[in-house]
Amino acid sequence: MRSSSSNQHIVNFGRSRQTPPLSLLLLCFVCVVVIIVVLGSTSSKSLEGLDTSAIPDYYNNYRRLKEQAVSDFLEIRSLSLGITNTREFELCGKDRENHVPCYNVSANLLAGFHDGEEFDRHCEVSSVGQRCLVRPPKDYKIPLRWPAGKDIIWSGNVKITKDQFLSSGSMTKRLMLLEENQIAFHSEDGMNIDGVKDYSRQVAEMIGLGSDAEFRQAGVQTVLDIGCGFGSFGAHLLSLNLMTVCIAAYEVFGSQVQLALERGLPAMIGDFISKQLPYPSLSFDMVHCAQCGITWDKKDGAFLIEVDRLLKPGGYFVLTSPTTNPQGGSLNLKKVTVSTPLEEFTESICWSLLAQQEETFVWQKTSDVQCYASRKEGGSTPPICKADFDGQSYYQPLRSCLSGTTSKRWIPIQNRSAGSHLSSAELEVHGIQPDDFQEDTELWRSALRNYWSLLTPLIFSDHPKRPGDEDPLPPFNMIRNVMDMNAHYGGLNVALLEEKKSAWVMNVVPIRSANTLSIILDRGFAGVLHDWCEPFPTYPRTYDMLHANGLLTYFKSENCEVSDLFLEMDRILRPEGWVVLRDKFQAIEKARSLATQIRWEARVIELQNDNDQRLLVCQKPFWKK
Repeated sequence: MRSSSSNQHIVNFGRSRQTPPLSLLLLCFVCVVVIIVVLGSTSSKSLEGLDTSAIPDYYNNYRRLKEQAVSDFLEIRSLSLGITNTREFELCGKDRENHVPCYNVSANLLAGFHDGEEFDRHCEVSSVGQRCLVRPPKDYKIPLRWPAGKDIIWSGNVKITKDQFLSSGSMTKRLMLLEENQIAFHSEDGMNIDGVKDYSRQVAEMIGLGSDAEFRQAGVQTVLDIGCGFGSFGAHLLSLNLMTVCIAAYEVFGSQVQLALERGLPAMIGDFISKQLPYPSLSFDMVHCAQCGITWDKKDGAFLIEVDRLLKPGGYFVLTSPTTNPQGGSLNLKKVTVSTPLEEFTESICWSLLAQQEETFVWQKTSDVQCYASRKEGGSTPPICKADFDGQSYYQPLRSCLSGTTSKRWIPIQNRSAGSHLSSAELEVHGIQPDDFQEDTELWRSALRNYWSLLTPLIFSDHPKRPGDEDPLPPFNMIRNVMDMNAHYGGLNVALLEEKKSAWVMNVVPIRSANTLSIILDRGFAGVLHDWCEPFPTYPRTYDMLHANGLLTYFKSENCEVSDLFLEMDRILRPEGWVVLRDKFQAIEKARSLATQIRWEARVIELQNDNDQRLLVCQKPFWKK
């Protein structure tokens, strides 16, 4: 409004002189631009400042008048950076509602993959296809908030038919009830349904514990659940404060991963076919497989070698399968007299069979690295890898040798710190200074308080009243599934836990950045390596919030399109989900333009204590058909 008033002065000035000099008109135009710049900078500081010491008054005196000036100023800056408004991306067709790139069986067969490898992840043979926005299904509804969403999901949000539901037979699938437009899962409260709690207690007793409440005392903080059904065992372990990540193969219908994520449980697509999982060696305290469909002694034991690579010293492998039980039920290994190829192979990689009960076996990986030197060489005994492959574990071919034995991180799980706060000695193993580690933690504690107050649609409205101290903050269960796309040490994850938010975090470490995934996993968090030039291994609409600090600047050095990254972010983000990007000014300005193409609501926030950094807060709209 003020800028329009200035324009009116220009017109009046022009009428007083019939033919004003061109230089004078140019001078007037420059004056208008200067006024807009002044208004933009002052309003930015008063309205879009982010205080890193306390919950700030971001939007006091934030009025529509000044907001228009800021908007005009941002447009001028975008033009000065060479950023022009381009067309919005179109919506994809119905056939791509549940599209997961890199899992195209037909293309994989044509490329020559066979013997099961056609079902594996092959981004290099998948065509780029149409660049469009994946729309939600016709019957899609916003998921219920946690914890209600753990037990009830909308059937229209997942791709599963009634016949597939009725034919399901695993322990976790039998916990489901199909009622009209909902799928209900039996709650963990009250009665034990179908033995999930009994099964968990049984595993604890086989390890030598009094109950499953003692898992953490035995050093178990992180669990990799292979072929998790629909996540009920993992949901129970999460209630015991164990970070349980489900992995399962890509499925066109009835996906275990899709249903687990819809329930708010950590999960991602992953399988044991021909490649290593995207984790470093010594990543998990327990690996669990209950009727997961893997023949473990195939490929000369390569699948078991991969489990050994993932297990930390002293970690446990729990296998429940009727096909592996040769002698009935016994908790005492000494009573077993018949040997099987599976048992022989596990002995050759220094695992001890702790117990066997009915269809369940529990092995423990050795804590003594000297065990490998005392093994008999030759035959089926896998050798020790000659080099450290930890830095090359991103979907590399399965190995036939044992890795991790020379790692500084060879520390038995029983000797590790409990929780996310590591000791100075443990930090030294990762090459991290305690002061740097503490500084990172403090930074994210402050940043989270600032972020949380921004997660409201009011940030995008033109209403003169803005959220301030007098307004309630978003509820603790505003979001559940969070992805930190450039997680560093996992500081955002720590802040969410300390603030008692209901969220869990998938901490992603880009493969060509500093590999900090091992420290994230050692802190007891979920995490994974990923190349952001490729699609993430998950289904559409599986995350409530995406966060990235410095990812856009890092991405400039990658040989791929930032627009493809934003399309992928839109694919995995739920309708009404949030995006929070923190980066350098120029990167944020370009991201703001892309957010417009993606059809997100977006606002740039200035940081009070850093003139070179900006925050971009976006919300994805819910496009209803």
